[in-house]
Amino acid sequence: MAGSSGTKIRVLIVDDIPETRENVKKLLYFEDDIDIIGAAANGREGVELALKLQPDIVLMDINMPEMDGIAASEAISRQVPGTQVVMMSVQGESDYLRRSMLAGAREFLIKPFSGDELVNSIHRVYQFSAATRRAMPAAQTPTATPATPPPPPPRAGKVIAVLGTKGGVGASTIAVNLAVALREETKERVALVDGNFEFGDVGVLLNLPNTRTIADAAGENTDIDEELLDGIMPSHSSGIKVLLAPARPELAGLVKVDQLKQIFDILTKTYAYTVIDLWKSFQDATIFFLDTADLIILVAATDIPSIKNAKLFFELTEQLQYRPEKVLLILNREDGRSSISPKDIEASIKHPIGGLIPKDERTTLFSMQRGTPFVTTQRTVPLAQAIIVLARTALQRITPEKSAVSLGAKIAPSPKSASQPKEQTPSKNGSFFRR
Repeated sequence: MAGSSGTKIRVLIVDDIPETRENVKKLLYFEDDIDIIGAAANGREGVELALKLQPDIVLMDINMPEMDGIAASEAISRQVPGTQVVMMSVQGESDYLRRSMLAGAREFLIKPFSGDELVNSIHRVYQFSAATRRAMPAAQTPTATPATPPPPPPRAGKVIAVLGTKGGVGASTIAVNLAVALREETKERVALVDGNFEFGDVGVLLNLPNTRTIADAAGENTDIDEELLDGIMPSHSSGIKVLLAPARPELAGLVKVDQLKQIFDILTKTYAYTVIDLWKSFQDATIFFLDTADLIILVAATDIPSIKNAKLFFELTEQLQYRPEKVLLILNREDGRSSISPKDIEASIKHPIGGLIPKDERTTLFSMQRGTPFVTTQRTVPLAQAIIVLARTALQRITPEKSAVSLGAKIAPSPKSASQPKEQTPSKNGSFFRR
């Protein structure tokens, strides 16, 4: 917590309604580690005060005269990169949420919100951006808004995003092995992108040096083309190419959404499949990745925090108006011992479970220590077979017209029953359950 070290979180309030500004101040009055340093009545005044006061957090209303919250957030993101924006609105429509995130807002609060919601949001955004704030200068020279590029032509390559409902559910391990499995199943070109720009693990899981990373394509004057991208993406022995996260957390803030758009325009033209290992935070880059993905694989576990977060994620996808079939929910490390069954989870989150990945700590640990994907080194174990089934399921979802693989393959049983495997078949909703 910020206050534990004596440092206060400096907050600027921007809202055109005086009563709202006063109510927000009252909600934060007794927070010892939060300091209200100013208030503005419109977006233009908010940008001016942000430049002058350099707050840590701006609480920004979305609908205001002179300059609205979207335009003001874009200006603050460019001109005061050390400042983070939390957007406030009485409207929770998907268009507002999407535009807010792409404008640089880190979180979105729907009015009226409670004091706990407000304080938790401020703390969350402050803690997440701490490394970036330390690395970035106090102010930067404003830059001109780049011209909106023309819409890209239809792309040939497909994009799969892998996202964990919380830390430790094994999403990165699944993303790495999924990319390798796609390469082996299709013999096509496959790219793997580490979307955790602060603390990415893909390089470690594949035993690749991080001497060249996405940060090398993040300079303001960098001309991103296929040759540059190929040069900074190391090849793995499995045949996939990898775009690694920056070598240090403070470099994450250098990667902008406009650059990601250029990078993915190239990736989807030169690779048949691109797999992204996503970080569990809805910053602007994450929203871009989710929008870009043809399929989102949501990795959950059978514990209450993971299930709660899965439910919140599906609420978000509804706000963003994603098609239900765009998200494939899987349960990882499933061993049948949890008191919460897959059917209980489906009933809670109102979304079908698309697959079960068996628990196998020995295989996973061996793979991580060696930096070698288990789908190649231990292909016959149930865990690896489950990832291969997942790859085939993903292929059918994103390329049904091209996919000739059979999805009737048996998903592997958990290690404890490997000696006497039980037959498993897909249910009508596509999930794999034990009979």
